[in-house]
Amino acid sequence: MPKNSKVVKRELDDEVIESVKDLLSNEDSSDDAFKKSELMVDDQEEKDVDVEEGSDVEDERPAWNSKLQYILAQVGFSVGLGNVWRFPYLCQKNGGGAYLVPYLILLLIIGIPLFFLELAVGQRIRRGSIGVWNYISPKLGGIGFASCVVCFFVALYYNVIIGWSLFYFSQSFQHPLPWDQCPLVKNASHTFVEPECEKSSATTYYWYREALNISSSLSESGGLNWKMTICLLAAWVMVCLAMIKGIQSSGKIMYFSSLFPYVVLLCFLIRGLLLNGSVDGIRHMFTPKLEIMLEPKVWREAATQVFFALGLGFGGVIAFSSYNKRDNNCHFDAVLVSFINFFTSVLATLVVFAVLGFKANIINEKCVIQNSEKILKLLKMGNLSQDMIPHHINFSSITAEDYNLVYDIIQKVKEEEFDSLGLKSCQIEDELDKAVQGTGLAFIAFTEAMTHFPASPFWSVMFFLMLVNLGLGSMFGTIEGIITPIVDTFKVRKEILTVICCLVAFFIGLIFVQRSGNYFVTMFDDYSATLPLLIVVILENVAVIRIYGIDKFMEDLKDMLGFSPSQYYYYMWKYVSPFVLTCLLVASIVQMGLSPPGYNAWIEDTAMEEFHSYPTWAMIVCISLMVLALLPVPIVFMVRRCNLIDDSSGSLASVSYKRGRIIKEPVNLEGDNTSLIHGKSPSEVPSPNFGKNIYRKQTGSPTLDTAPNGRYGIGYLMADMPDMPESDL
Repeated sequence: MPKNSKVVKRELDDEVIESVKDLLSNEDSSDDAFKKSELMVDDQEEKDVDVEEGSDVEDERPAWNSKLQYILAQVGFSVGLGNVWRFPYLCQKNGGGAYLVPYLILLLIIGIPLFFLELAVGQRIRRGSIGVWNYISPKLGGIGFASCVVCFFVALYYNVIIGWSLFYFSQSFQHPLPWDQCPLVKNASHTFVEPECEKSSATTYYWYREALNISSSLSESGGLNWKMTICLLAAWVMVCLAMIKGIQSSGKIMYFSSLFPYVVLLCFLIRGLLLNGSVDGIRHMFTPKLEIMLEPKVWREAATQVFFALGLGFGGVIAFSSYNKRDNNCHFDAVLVSFINFFTSVLATLVVFAVLGFKANIINEKCVIQNSEKILKLLKMGNLSQDMIPHHINFSSITAEDYNLVYDIIQKVKEEEFDSLGLKSCQIEDELDKAVQGTGLAFIAFTEAMTHFPASPFWSVMFFLMLVNLGLGSMFGTIEGIITPIVDTFKVRKEILTVICCLVAFFIGLIFVQRSGNYFVTMFDDYSATLPLLIVVILENVAVIRIYGIDKFMEDLKDMLGFSPSQYYYYMWKYVSPFVLTCLLVASIVQMGLSPPGYNAWIEDTAMEEFHSYPTWAMIVCISLMVLALLPVPIVFMVRRCNLIDDSSGSLASVSYKRGRIIKEPVNLEGDNTSLIHGKSPSEVPSPNFGKNIYRKQTGSPTLDTAPNGRYGIGYLMADMPDMPESDL
């Protein structure tokens, strides 16, 4: 049926009414309200509007100001803290440069196809995650709710990390930096270095004691850390102000929050390459260890990183793309954003290991000096013979190569007594092999390296401002994944919902700014998202490919893009991606079962981390996080399957989704058989738009914000006629 010429049909007393004249002649005389109504014909200029697009004359969906703004929003959401502190760690741990091979393969197999799929359904249906899956099948509406729950869980602790970055940012305007040296403790007789700091390091002490003031276990709350509470409040205020007007406000901020991290990374890379030892770090980073690449664990971790790097399953990708025009080339967007994400990870890896190479070089120099002094003492005491030492060695200005030469000679000559001498091998590779990730990289290793930079406060300010921007870009997408589906579904005001969401999240987030809060962050990071998101994305794939239909979806893409997508995506979506995702889910469950559930607690007396198992109540919390995230899927399925909710009650017309067909039923009409149609709230999909919209205005009724689509009055009924073809997605 051609666009803008769809016939409006209505079934009343078993007759099909096809004209306004017939409609008036068949008025029910017993319905006084209907008799008092007057027919109004709204002669509007016909617009090229599809029902499926979810657009409507009176309430048009917001749109991006430009394509650049949209791309920056998607890049800001997908490029986050994980690109800076997770990818370099995995690259180092899993074979250096060889790790890029499985990562790229999996990016092509599951990353780009699934990212393209989410972009396409969001753009075509123009709804958030709840509306999209309701549209395809009401029984699958729980997928969207599950995405919202996971987004909320992640937002709770992700904004805490932004709060930590804000704290370090605020402390960076000092010279020297407050984590540069261990603090001194004074008593009545003398001054000495803080023992906890002396046993660890200045940056480690500052992180655990000054910043977090961490307790020794999860069960020991220790009360609120007020410094971090204020920083968390500031982080939520920033998010709320940026998101309160939706993409109109957050879209403009994206120009800064998405581009600024690249400026900082490039500055750090240039500065890092000029530092002594940076080349050693980069060479170590990209030296391929091909034997490690063949291990299954490497592929599992690469697949997990691809999955989370692109933000699949969160709903943010769908929400952002739903504000696009219908004919936007989302295939180009999917490929572009995916590779920007990948190259950002590589750039961050170069920066991290250039800086860590510099740090390792400094530590190695200290090691050489300390052990050279030990050798001189052993020579004076006669434990070592001067004949062992090559004549060209000068201990007052010894190099790392000369020290390792002396070390090897002593080890061979004093083979039996060597361990008692207490000498250490000072190899820069040993330092670079000490893999660090997450907070250990950002707040300990990187901060320590920056203390050795010239103008260290400037670089510290830039680094933590970059972390704040990376975090905010991801938070905007995460919150959009919560707000957009709820606004689309329940038609609440976005401003009010945003404020309420941020307030609730802040108060729940207070558990993360206790002295034991860091342990709760670890718990939520490990258990709240991984398995639920994998299941959500598997269900998304099944919903589009099996329930909606892969052939129909490919036709929709051709209609949207103006060209047929490659058959590569057909086979990826239908066969390869579901298989790989299922394998990843099984591997993640096995890994979770084999790894003892626990956390690393900081012990003040030993100034070291110690592994603790979760207590029983914490295990219940971990399991509850996963169950709560997935619970909406079976609940919504059973509610729809068993028709437990009577959608026809109330004063609003209800809407039923039926494979791309919109059915609107007027409520409270006696003798009408429309009660047989099980519907949904009209807020989820607007009514069709016609060149001449016909509706009835009730005389004597209170004035409502009635649109020609009949949202609050008598709506249209598109009967399930055999001659009416199904609309596109």
